[in-house]
Amino acid sequence: MYATRIARVRARMAEVGIDALLLSVGPDLPYLTGYEAMPLERLTMLVLPRTGDIQLVVPRLEAPRVTRRPELFAIVEWDETDDPIAVVAAMIRRSARRVAIGDHTWARFVLDLQRAVPSCVFSRASEIVSPIRMVKDAAEVEALTRAAHAVDAIAHGMRSVPFAGRTELDVHRELVERMLAAGHERANFAIVAAGEHAASPHHEPSAARVIAPGDLVLCDFGGTMDGYCSDITRMFHVGEIPAEISDVYSVLVEAQEAGVRAARVGTACEEVDAASRAVIAAAGFGEFFVHRVGHGIGTEAHEDPYLVAGNDRELEAGHAFSVEPGIYFPGRFGMRLEDIVVATADGPERLNVAPRDIAIVA
Repeated sequence: MYATRIARVRARMAEVGIDALLLSVGPDLPYLTGYEAMPLERLTMLVLPRTGDIQLVVPRLEAPRVTRRPELFAIVEWDETDDPIAVVAAMIRRSARRVAIGDHTWARFVLDLQRAVPSCVFSRASEIVSPIRMVKDAAEVEALTRAAHAVDAIAHGMRSVPFAGRTELDVHRELVERMLAAGHERANFAIVAAGEHAASPHHEPSAARVIAPGDLVLCDFGGTMDGYCSDITRMFHVGEIPAEISDVYSVLVEAQEAGVRAARVGTACEEVDAASRAVIAAAGFGEFFVHRVGHGIGTEAHEDPYLVAGNDRELEAGHAFSVEPGIYFPGRFGMRLEDIVVATADGPERLNVAPRDIAIVA
C-alpha cells in the first residue's frame, strides 16, 4: 500500500516539476509511511526525492516508535546535540531546486530550512499529495464506513439518554467516552449546543449551560478510528417539538437530500453547495445558512475537496465528504444535519445510516 502511494506521489512530482518532498507533522507522513510524528520542537522529516533513496530523519528518542520499512525508507536518527535542519539541508542541497514541504510543518522549521538552502524554491506539499489522498480506494472507504457506523450507533443510543438537567459539558463527555468505547483511537471533537448556543455552529460545550425542557440540542461529534475519521451531526429536543422548529427542520432535511443527490461524479463541488443552498434560500432562510455545505474527510476530519462556492473541482469516484447544511437563528436556536457521503460511479453513497429526524428526549 505505501509503496503504491509513494509511486503515485513521485509520478505527481515529475508531472509538476518538484525535486523533493519534505513531510513532517500532519497526515501526509503517515499516509506514505505509516508513521505519525509527534508535534514536538524536535524535528521529524521525511525526505522523499523524485528519484533515489528516501530517508526519514527522526529524533533518536522517537525512533523506537517508527515501524521500520527498509524497503521503502532508511531511518536517520539524530541526537540531542545535532542540528536536524543541517541534516535535512545536506540531503537536498545538491540535487533539489524545487521543494514541496508539508502544509502542517511548523513555521520555525520552514524558515530555518529556507535559510539553510536559499537556492531552493519552496511550495506546498498539498499540491502534490492532496489530489492523491482525495481519491479513496476500497480499503479506505471501508475504514470510513466502519467509523461512520460506529458514530451511527452512538447517535442512535443517545436517543434514549436523558438530556434535561445535565450540562452541555456533561453530554460532551458522554459522547467522547462513547466514541472511545466504540473503537475510536481518539475523539476529535464533540459539539453539544443547547437552545441559543446551537446558533453558533462551532459552539464550545459549557459547564454552566444546563439543558432544560424545551431545548433543541445540536450534537456534532467525530473521532479517528483505524486512522480514518468519523463526523456526524444529529438534533435532539427535550420534550415535544414546537411547530416552528419542525417546519424549519423539514427545510433542512430537504436541503441535505438535495445536496446528497447532487453529489454525483462529474459535478462541481460548488454545485453541490448550491443545490442545498437553493432549498434553504427558497424557504426564506438563506441569510441563516452561514457556512459551506461540506468538507472532504479521510485521515483528517477536514480535508479536500471542499464543497463551497467558487470550487469548480469536479467530484471523482472515491471522493468522500460531508453534506451538512445548517440554519442558525442568532439568540434563538440553530440546527444542522450531517452525513458522510462517497461519490461512486453508481451515484452518491451515504455512509451514515442513523435516523435523521429530531429525536425527542427526556
